[in-house]
Amino acid sequence: MKRFVAKLLILCISIGLCIGELAGCGTDKEVSTTKEQEITEEQVEEAEEQTVSFSLPDSLEEADIYIEPIPDISDDFIRGMDASSVLVNEKSGAVYYNYEGEVQDVFMTLAQSGVNYIRLRVWNDPYDENGNGYGGGNNDVATAIELGQRATKYGMKVCIDFHYSDFWADPKRQYAPKAWEGMSADEKSDALYEFTRESLSEILDAGVNVGMVQIGNEVNNGMSGETQTPAVMKLLDAGSRAVREIAEKYEKEIQVALHYTNIEETDKINSIAADLQNYNIDYDIFALSYYPFWDGTNENMQTVAKNIQDKYGKQVVIAETSYCYTSEDGDGSGNSFDGVEDLVEGYAATVQSQASMIRDICAAANSAGVLGIFYWEGTWIPVGPADKDNSPLWEEFGSGWASSYASDYDPEDAGLYYGGCSWDNQAMFDFEGHPLASLNVFKYLKYGATAPLAIDSIPEVHVSCDVGGEIKLPETIDVIYNDRSVNAQTTVTWDETQLAAIDTENGGTYEISGLLEDGTKTTCHLDVKMINHVQNSGFEDADTSMWKVSYEGSSNPTDFQVKADDAYTGETAFHFWSENTDMDFSIEQELTDLEPGTYQLSVYSQGGDMSEDSQLELFAITSSGEQTASFMVTSWADWKNPSISEIKVTDGKLIIGVRMKCNAKSWGTVDDFTLNRISD
Repeated sequence: MKRFVAKLLILCISIGLCIGELAGCGTDKEVSTTKEQEITEEQVEEAEEQTVSFSLPDSLEEADIYIEPIPDISDDFIRGMDASSVLVNEKSGAVYYNYEGEVQDVFMTLAQSGVNYIRLRVWNDPYDENGNGYGGGNNDVATAIELGQRATKYGMKVCIDFHYSDFWADPKRQYAPKAWEGMSADEKSDALYEFTRESLSEILDAGVNVGMVQIGNEVNNGMSGETQTPAVMKLLDAGSRAVREIAEKYEKEIQVALHYTNIEETDKINSIAADLQNYNIDYDIFALSYYPFWDGTNENMQTVAKNIQDKYGKQVVIAETSYCYTSEDGDGSGNSFDGVEDLVEGYAATVQSQASMIRDICAAANSAGVLGIFYWEGTWIPVGPADKDNSPLWEEFGSGWASSYASDYDPEDAGLYYGGCSWDNQAMFDFEGHPLASLNVFKYLKYGATAPLAIDSIPEVHVSCDVGGEIKLPETIDVIYNDRSVNAQTTVTWDETQLAAIDTENGGTYEISGLLEDGTKTTCHLDVKMINHVQNSGFEDADTSMWKVSYEGSSNPTDFQVKADDAYTGETAFHFWSENTDMDFSIEQELTDLEPGTYQLSVYSQGGDMSEDSQLELFAITSSGEQTASFMVTSWADWKNPSISEIKVTDGKLIIGVRMKCNAKSWGTVDDFTLNRISD
């Protein structure tokens, strides 16, 4: 492959063009052949020297991140990066640096970090009638050529991701290119075939080392405006034929990939693979999008991949994946994955966790026989700070996810939500363009990396306090280190001044600063509110052992019924019904360690067909005696809410519950007990 690139470089020199000027030049194949015959071995070797390559480590290394080794991973495992937005970012003023803080071609930095494959999306015509770009990289063929040449220069292969649309294509939208509007499926098939042949020829003529071509992007629900399976299969077949023919013409090994997402829907993915087999679609790789915060577990990903390999005989690649390194927003345009409430368990929004996540995905993929992964848009950094209006840059250069110029083509999304980058907190460069330590995960996969033990993250500390109650903050907290070890006994000291300023007689939320033994800062989020002290108060948890159910008679007329229509909230309620015998039952819970004070108890109940002599009551039993509140249910969904106030708890103990004596054929449910401490 290097020899092929070298010959093309010599060809470029011989006709007076540099590699960067070949974009769109359409060098004739016959001319190329003639020129190659004139190239000497010495010229080939000289051109090869212009292609820079980097080797992977051959042993464990010291680094800024901790990476567990994957000993059996191959050097050929695809360590890919989608870098489709680099060019528009640079045009917008963004700068990329190397690890020493010097300005450097980002593709060189990627190669130095172990990346061996670059993925580039291609849209047919991402411009309006006046030549204004739609944004998201303005990724036409010329852009792919320029970026692909830079990737090739540093020894990386390139995957061309044809969307066969003028803008984003995914399960939600698969718009046909403007030039194909009104075409039948057969006509689109012909147009797609010609577009693929011509575009791929241009890219190869420009010296781009293409190793893989995607026919469509996340085509689960359609492609280029077609949604019916036979029509989509025609399009896939046309694209595959075009790639095969160009690969043969250029004597290149180019793998054909078909790309799908929503892999958590395993049955649908299997059905798609079966359709491809039934229609005899010629392809090599079943490509999967796998975002761990959206698409399920590593185990499920492995199951899907193994099924594709074992049942359909196709290779698998993870075409898209990512994870955040921060929860901050870099450009003021919001993030698709905020890294707060949506974090994957065990992975924080840190550089170390980003590296650990990618390492773990690679380990799982490798174990399942997957060819490798492509990290999606790890170079898509902000083009201006979050406190600045960056829209002029997004509009002019297309460095945001969409510009206003895309509104006519994509009115449902771009027309409403055009703006900046939503991925900057998942890049592998910081907001200013410096490579993160996590980027080196790709070169450390086989032998791993060690780093000085350091705190990686501190799980959020959340504490609730009753209105009028005592604030009790933890004396120790969990600390997670970069090697994933946990110290659950780390002492923390809380700010006494902040604590003293909190008035618990009024509800509210507060933040209290804390310091660990080594000086690391943390924060406790305190919520002063009316706390419900009843455990499993609405019966939604499967474990109902804290509830004691007693009944008179030979059969139990009660159950924990999962039926949302009969629950006050949620899906589960305590249900009662007997066809032939009267009922006499109770449900209660004993509470201990309550803070002394005055409490209020309430419950919801509904039902019907009660006789007048039925007895229904809410009760609370303290060391001083019992208090009750009688009630009666009348009809379905007519919820009654009996309550008992002024319950004095002095020894921390309280029994609460409901008891009922009612006639046969009566029925109903009890739900949502609430016990609040209302005063001292």
